[in-house]
Parts: sequence; C-alpha cells; structure tokens
Amino acid sequence: MAESELPSVHAGEKRSCPEEVEDASSNKQRIKNELTSVHAGEKRSCPDEEVEEVSSKKPRIENDQKNEAPPHQEEEEGLEVDESEQDEENDGETFADMMKHGLTEVDVGILKYVSDHEGFSGILKERYSDFVVHEINKLGKIVHLDDLSIPADAAEDVPETAELPQDTDVLTEEQKKQLEELQLFRNKEGSVSIQVVEDTKEKRTLVHKAIKTQFPGLETKTEEKDGSKFIVAYHAAGKKALGEVKTTAAPRKHFWPKNRDTFCHFVLYKENKDTMDAINVLSKFLRLRPNMFSYMGTKDKRAITVQEIAVHKITAERLQHLNKCLINLKVGNFCYKNHPLKLGGLQGNHFTVVIRNISGTDAQVNQAMTSLRQTGFINYYGMQRFGTTAVPTQHVGRAILKNNWSEVVDLILKPRPGAEKEFLVRCREEWAKTQDPEAALKKLPNKRCVEGQLLRGLSMYGKKNIVTAFGLIPRNNRLMYVHSYQSVVWNTMVSRRIDAFGLKAVEGDLILKGTTAHVLSAEEAENHSIHDIVMPLPGYDVIYPSHHVGKGYRELLSADGLDIDKMRHRVKDYSLAGAYRRIVIRPTDVSWEVINYDDPRISLVHSDFEILENKPAPVFNKDGKYRALRMEFSLPPSTYATMAIREVLKLDTSIKKQTQLNTSWFN
Repeated sequence: MAESELPSVHAGEKRSCPEEVEDASSNKQRIKNELTSVHAGEKRSCPDEEVEEVSSKKPRIENDQKNEAPPHQEEEEGLEVDESEQDEENDGETFADMMKHGLTEVDVGILKYVSDHEGFSGILKERYSDFVVHEINKLGKIVHLDDLSIPADAAEDVPETAELPQDTDVLTEEQKKQLEELQLFRNKEGSVSIQVVEDTKEKRTLVHKAIKTQFPGLETKTEEKDGSKFIVAYHAAGKKALGEVKTTAAPRKHFWPKNRDTFCHFVLYKENKDTMDAINVLSKFLRLRPNMFSYMGTKDKRAITVQEIAVHKITAERLQHLNKCLINLKVGNFCYKNHPLKLGGLQGNHFTVVIRNISGTDAQVNQAMTSLRQTGFINYYGMQRFGTTAVPTQHVGRAILKNNWSEVVDLILKPRPGAEKEFLVRCREEWAKTQDPEAALKKLPNKRCVEGQLLRGLSMYGKKNIVTAFGLIPRNNRLMYVHSYQSVVWNTMVSRRIDAFGLKAVEGDLILKGTTAHVLSAEEAENHSIHDIVMPLPGYDVIYPSHHVGKGYRELLSADGLDIDKMRHRVKDYSLAGAYRRIVIRPTDVSWEVINYDDPRISLVHSDFEILENKPAPVFNKDGKYRALRMEFSLPPSTYATMAIREVLKLDTSIKKQTQLNTSWFN
C-alpha cells in the first residue's frame, strides 16, 4: 500500500548501518511528506502496515484467513510497488493544498473509539528508528536478525568445482582494498586493473571468480595492454563508459549440490527502505530478476523492519558477501528449504513504536495502554488505503462499479487542485483542452504512471473502447480502486454499528463458524463478545447483519447509485464477492514504558543490527526534560498499527489534519 504517513520532524538520523545521504531538496521534501508532530486534542498518523489483501473473487475472512495466502494477494502486493512508483512521479501536495483538498478520517468513515480515556499529544515518527516492525512467521515466532554466519552444513557441501575461488590468496590486500573502494563508492565510470603475472587461463579464471564472488556488483573482463593481460573490474552500470556494450547479460552458471534444498531463506533487515527497493538492490548485485525473490508481505519504508525472504538457487555465501557493500540493509540467518515463501504466509507483525515528547501523565498513558491491551481498537481501514490526492481512490472505484467509464477517465486525467510535477500538470491541461490521448501522452517523460498507462490505452484502442484501454493499467492498480470503495463502505457501516450498539454482541450481528457467517439470535448474543463480531465488505457472496445497521448497507450503496444485489460486474475483474472482517482487534504482547530523555537525536530502540554490532543499549536520564512513550504490540495481517495508535492518542491520522497542525512549525 502506498506511503501516506507523515513521519519526521527532525532531519538526519545516524544508524549503525551506513547512512544514505540526502540532498537539501530531498530532505526538505522528506520533511514535508513525513512530518508527524502531534498536539493535544487533534489526531495524527504513523506508517503503513502490512500490505492488505482484498480478494475481488470469493468471500473470505480477512484477519483469520490471511495466513492462508488468499486469492489475488500477489496482485495486491504488486499494488504496493505501483503506488510507490506513482508517488515517485509526483511531487506531492503542498501543505496548503493538502489542507484544502486532502481527506480526513470522517471522509472515509473513521469516526468512533472504543474507550473513553483522555487523549494526549506526542511526536510520532520523529525518527525512522521510532517505528520498528518484526515479522511473525507462520510458527508464531518473531523474526530477528541475530546471525550473519554461513550455515555449517552449507559450508561443508561446497565442492571443488563451485564458483568460490580455490585460492584465498588470489588477490593481494592492496587489490582487495582497491576493489572494495570501487564497490562501495559506486564509481560507475571507474575501474580496477589487475595484471595477471602467471598468464594462464586457469589463473585468469581464478581472478575472475574471486572478484565476482568477493565483490558482488562488479563485473570483470580480460584486456591486453603492451603484451600483458589484465583483469579489469568495473560496475555493471559502467559498461558504456568502459567501451563495452552488451545487449544481454548471460547469467553465470553456479554449481548447486543435489542434496541441497533449492531455496535459500534469509532474514532481511532494512532501514528507511521499502521492501521492493531492497529487493531491487539485491537483484542488481546478484544479477537476478526481482521475481526470483519471494516474501510474505511488504514492509514500510520509513521504519526499521525485519522480515524473511527466500531466493531460488543463490548460496548463503553470495548473500553474506553483500553485507559489506549494502547500505541500510543487512542479510543473515541463512538456511536452505525446498519451498519459496507465499504472500500471506505470516501470522502477523510485531511493532515497537516510540511517541516522543508526550504530554500525557503517567496515569493517562497507563489508562490508554491498558484499554488497548484489554479491549483493543476498531479495525478500521487506515488512511493509507484511500490515497492522498484531491481525487480519492474510492471515487474512481465507485465509477468503475457503476460502469461509468467516462467518469473513470475524467477522474484520473482531469486537472486537479494540489501541487503535482509540472509534466503531470501539462498532461492534464492538454487532455482537458484537446481530449487527444497521444498529445497528452507526449507531455509525460515517464509513461509508467497510471495516467500514462491509461493514455497509452486510449491512444491504442480509442475513446469508445475505454474498458479495454483501462485494462492496460496493471491489474493490481485497477483492483485498488474498487477495494478502496469497499473499504469506505466497511468503515462507515462499522462506525454505525458501534454507534448503535456499542461494544457488546446483539441479536442480528454476524459471527463466523469456520468460514461461514452466522446471524446471532438474542440468546446466542449473550454468549459472544464484540471480538467475535464480523462485518461484511459488500459483495455477491456475503450475508449482512439482520438488524437495522445491516439494512443500511443497501441504503448506502443505493445513495451511490449501486444495487447491492448486483455486485457481479460485466468485467469479471471488478465482480466483488465480498469478505468478512472483525470489527474490533485486541493486540497481543502489549507492553509499554514511559522514558525520560534529554537528547532528541538519540535512538530510543535497540535494533537487531546494533545488538549484532555490540552497540550499547540506549541509556536514559530519569530526570530528562523530554518524555516518550515506547509501546510494543503484535497484530494479525491486514490490520493497521495506525489505528491502534489512533486509539491510544485519540488523534486523527489524516494527512490533512496533520499538516494543519504542523504548518506553523514547518514555516
């Protein structure tokens, strides 16, 4: 899902992994995009959680069946990538624009709380290390990076014919130093030349293998100068600078023992990178396609996250070698298995969240956190689900479901309020003026964005065949729109349900018996709690509560011009079967502490990598002038940590509200 949080109020953060350098403009943009200071009586935000998976094909139980790799999960995973790509195409809205045109929680049906404690203010995501996510695997174990070594059994079965250099002294220390500098500093037009003293094919082969194995990301070739042969090492991206042009890169063949399982599973630790960025980095170093990697879900960018990854027929040795050149990434805990990972295969995620400079008293904090542990929070779809521009994704979804394709095109392509990159503004203006897809398309330097893909479809198939033209947009993006509409309906109806009946099960509510929904009788309701109750996302294969709130689904869809009895779409992709989702989630493993500190620059969480590096844990001054709340909790997949934190702080998580609160600070 897209990155819509506003995470940081202070620039620059030092970590144990090498830092990524931000220039002034990107730093300014980051602050503008990620600001999260909160104030009493208002509402704030935090980052996206695990990717949501909403099937449009058959009904399912969102929080219980997530772990079974539900249908279309792969497409939903792709949605994360495409949305982030879309974000890169846009500058994002200015503070004033977001205040005028952005969504608030009320706009997407987020209205209620489960507790009546008094909220308090604080600074959320002041540093990316204030938000730490650890995957919980299917065995219920929290995933940690705590071992960088090669498995003993793997080291034993590497034969003499493997790609590792047979002679550890092939390269001199000086040569290794030069190669490491070339690799780390990524001088794409530089190279290192190594003269082969013993000019034999075997010797040259050893040098080639030693460089490629010990310094991933470097390429080698043999050149002859003044009658002597040299091995030249260089970055793959610098081929043209070195006068070498290859149309294709033939992958090198690596020996694979017959008795070894074909997938190397490992733990990926990353800082301030999203999952797909990290996968792309690994792919480039290993010269693999990104789809050679598998994982159980994507993780946020502005956070420290730890998750399991699997890759096909890549040795632990090759992966381990990457650690010396990766920036803000580390890999470890290697093992071999005979299967890849599947989306949705995790049990959930464990969160460690720091809220700095809190205003609440210890009593207020304890009351709020006790309520979270004992009662939980309303399982709303968070603001990340609905986009941040002046045209919410659910509006496009509603038009799709109504078969109003001209409105779909208009919503995506029309000029809109808010700041965008100049080429998008010109593209929209051209479309509004000429309705000529080819002319508008020429205004886009990058055609991968949704606007570019739609215009390309219109230029290929014509404006009278919009359905086919719209189909050129990747399927996961198209489904995002209709799922967003479902999510608004669900949020709205859950708010009505809580408002009408509070936090107890009542006659007419729905529970699940296995995977089948059952309507409670008055007698049955006495034996169930709010944590058993589910509400449906609208679709053709779900039932609705029998009380008056359930009947409100029909009225809500009817007001939008939709018939709840006709959720099968003439385009199969947009037929919505529906799903069931628990209305209140109670986190597990909930703990918290209030920390006093003086230096706002210090990390308040001891990360896995800091522990591996034997870095000391943070030391706190009991008399420090600042106070922070450090909380931990575990959530099942498809739930939003944002909504749990909203319940604690009693604060709005929308970008619009956050920017309103922080404009004066930013200025």
